[in-house]
Amino acid sequence: MMAEAGAGGPRLAELLALGRRLWEELEASTEPSSGAPAVQEKVRQGLDALQRAAAMVAQLELFSENEELEEIASADLKFMLLPALLGALTLKQVDLSRRREHLESAREHFLRFLKLCRNYGLGSFQLSPGTSSEEGAGSPSVPQEPTQPNLVAMAMSRTAKIERYKQKKELENKLASMSSSVESGTADEDQIREFYILQIQKWIGTSLEEIESIEQELVILRSRDVARQAPGGSRGPSRPARAPVKPFILTRDAAQARVFGVGYPGLPTMTVDDWYEQRQRQGVVSQQGFGEPASPPCPSAPAGASDEELQKQQQETEEEEDDEEALQKARDWDDWKDTHPRGYGNRHNMG
Repeated sequence: MMAEAGAGGPRLAELLALGRRLWEELEASTEPSSGAPAVQEKVRQGLDALQRAAAMVAQLELFSENEELEEIASADLKFMLLPALLGALTLKQVDLSRRREHLESAREHFLRFLKLCRNYGLGSFQLSPGTSSEEGAGSPSVPQEPTQPNLVAMAMSRTAKIERYKQKKELENKLASMSSSVESGTADEDQIREFYILQIQKWIGTSLEEIESIEQELVILRSRDVARQAPGGSRGPSRPARAPVKPFILTRDAAQARVFGVGYPGLPTMTVDDWYEQRQRQGVVSQQGFGEPASPPCPSAPAGASDEELQKQQQETEEEEDDEEALQKARDWDDWKDTHPRGYGNRHNMG
């Protein structure tokens, strides 16, 4: 295996170096938009180089599930990073119409890398229970209640994140101190081997973080797709039609409503002819004309009343008409009492 790797090594190493250099440039880029043509061109070139390198690794069969970590040559360890780098560059694609496809592809790359590391015993990690892929079948899943959050699992996940963050910082410091000697060629084989293993362990933490972020975004995209496919009428329960409410106006009491009305002109309850016939039956109007009063002119006298009663009522009517001023004052007083509460304006004994 080492001979085959050595024969294809220079070309394979160049492709890996090109893809990794482009990824590092993208990470350090100051472009205001990740969708800029120059940025996406680097993403395309990096993906092309890494995909060609991954095809060569598969053809050379550099890694196998039946071998131990010690059996891998130190110079070949760096090629284990190919799936992780492919996943990282796949996430930098910005085509929104294919966003879900890119997320699922990147997740598969990261899971393939983690499975490879698990087979060689590199790092101790546990994939989240929500990871839906055959690649993560080696991780035990924690049964959870569908309606209640598993607080123990959440606490363990938070602790694991904190621990991964601390390990990441330590690995970055070690890698920074060793990179100069490895790149200059002055490092021995043990240092080179340790350097690549530290890089693999660093990318294990990065892959776990990216998979968790991908799963969360996929949930949002699936919910959005379901909402778009749902018919317009099934988005929510329709409200039952409410019967129109008849408008009304409150008065102070029933007596006031009968005397003064409810505050707006009432609708007619009879025609003019009906009213005239009613008044004619009561003896208020005569048979001769509409405006000619009957004799005797007493509006409240019932039909068939005696002359004495008619004279008495006529006398009362004349007395009320003679005292028209007193009647007007009484009406004004009644109106004032309706709009002013009892005791209004009384300022006695108020200092």
